[in-house]
Amino acid sequence: MRYQPIYDIAELCAQKGVTQAVLCPGSRCAPLTIAFSRHHDITVRTFSDERSAAFIASGIAHQTQSPAILVCTSGSAAYNFAPAVAEAFFQEIPLIVFTADRPKEWIDQLDGQTIRQTNIFGSHVKKSFTLPEDYDHPDAVWFIHRAVNEAINLAREFPKGPVHINAPFREPLYPAKEERISFNKNLKVIQSNHVAQSISADEVKGFTKRLNGFSKILILAGQNDFDDDLGKAVEKFSQLKHAPVAGDILSNLHSRQNVIRYADTFLGSCTEDVKRSLQPELLITFGKSIISKNSKLFLRKYKPKEHWHIQPFGSSADTFQSLTEIIHCDPKTFFKALSSTEIEKKFDSQKKENFKLVWQAEEHRTIRSMNSFFKSSSFCEISLVEEFISQMPARCNLHLANSMAVRYANLVGIAAGKKGIHVYSNRGASGIDGCTSTAVGHALCNEAPNFLITGDMAFFYDRNAFWHNYPLPNLHVLVLNNHGGIIFNMIDGPGNVPELNELFVTEQKLTAQHLCNEFGFEYLHVDSPKKIKNSLKDFFVFNSKTKILEFESGQEENKEAYGKFKQQIKEGYGT
Repeated sequence: MRYQPIYDIAELCAQKGVTQAVLCPGSRCAPLTIAFSRHHDITVRTFSDERSAAFIASGIAHQTQSPAILVCTSGSAAYNFAPAVAEAFFQEIPLIVFTADRPKEWIDQLDGQTIRQTNIFGSHVKKSFTLPEDYDHPDAVWFIHRAVNEAINLAREFPKGPVHINAPFREPLYPAKEERISFNKNLKVIQSNHVAQSISADEVKGFTKRLNGFSKILILAGQNDFDDDLGKAVEKFSQLKHAPVAGDILSNLHSRQNVIRYADTFLGSCTEDVKRSLQPELLITFGKSIISKNSKLFLRKYKPKEHWHIQPFGSSADTFQSLTEIIHCDPKTFFKALSSTEIEKKFDSQKKENFKLVWQAEEHRTIRSMNSFFKSSSFCEISLVEEFISQMPARCNLHLANSMAVRYANLVGIAAGKKGIHVYSNRGASGIDGCTSTAVGHALCNEAPNFLITGDMAFFYDRNAFWHNYPLPNLHVLVLNNHGGIIFNMIDGPGNVPELNELFVTEQKLTAQHLCNEFGFEYLHVDSPKKIKNSLKDFFVFNSKTKILEFESGQEENKEAYGKFKQQIKEGYGT
């Protein structure tokens, strides 16, 4: 039982409620693999591709709202975790990342599967630990258990995130054939408790007085998990303070009726005079990143006098170059506390209401233009995404891949009141590398229907998301296959260079049919307008199989349709 302190890591994790483990095959990590796999309170899944496995673990952690365990062998395997670790860091997703290692005397000695693993993830983890490789002294055992306690506590604390534990192991790595392993129950468990935040009566009075000094207040929500109580609190604050609320599709505020969903659309098309009328005096933000580049450009040019960002702890990004105050409070607590029924002077109240009506007018103008476009448009990606989202079941998870998939969905939006639809996307680092794997992780840990909208580049890049032995009957994938990275046809710059197709768009001829045959998935194919209705109908039926619906179309017609969409919005402004 030389590895007893390592085996007890599994027991410690279980006692602290960390019970989901993603393991990657390898020999050097055998002590950890055996410990987690033989612990009856820990659910273990194995994935051969470390890059995909790490994104799956991230999806599991995000869905369960609890740290997920991630284990790999030594060498380059650890580097394959890096993209998902970075995504988890910026999306504030808790991971406990174990990388097995060689003993330190063998580093840089040309031994197999040996690289420099200490602090391998750099500043993209909250902290990195290296465990002792010998456990003869009681202090070594104490340090192992203390480090694991601290790692789990750190992963859970705001902002949540990944923590790295590098574990060097000496051979032999496996227990003897007849050897049984056991777990010590009497372990030191260190808890980290945070008292619920509150806002004092004096603070409420102070903020209320300051709020009453602004006639134009804008609330902007960044990426958030769905929280109905938060949505209600923001909505009540908005009504009482006459402040418009804007949020991307990833803000998950679509359950509320009066949220401005299409700011990205109209801020990219309206005149400078309209933008000046939309300029806030006070900007209140919460949540993480926003998708909308047009919103960023607008707020950087038409800066508010003050910008308050609300988050429980820590420093904040200054995305709009106007940050004046970080309010360390849970956003839900803040909006509830400030939703005072204090009666304002009629004149002041009317000025605030006028500002809110200006934002709502632009929203309604955009909706009319969009409705006109979608009535006349048929066979193109953006129209299919609009049709798809409008038909989604009342309760489901919607996963959006980078790059055009998430942008299409944000332009289309989700109808108000559909609080059963929860939206997810890898917008921490915003890469295409693990979008499917992350959705797979979510689907493995919940029974709700899970839908992924993805482009062909992201889909084929991450095909190893399906290379495992776990059924995914609740995952259906819509693949927008235009045979290349169409975003480079949409943005300014690449379209002007002769190397566009070969070096940027990177045209490819693959379809999803062979992948479906390989993994035993049900395959639906749309390449003409008349197939859309029946294919979508079949796609929304769950029959115990993973389904792939491939929408195959050309880049030129999609580029043209996207241009017409933007032109339709501009025509609403007479431009």
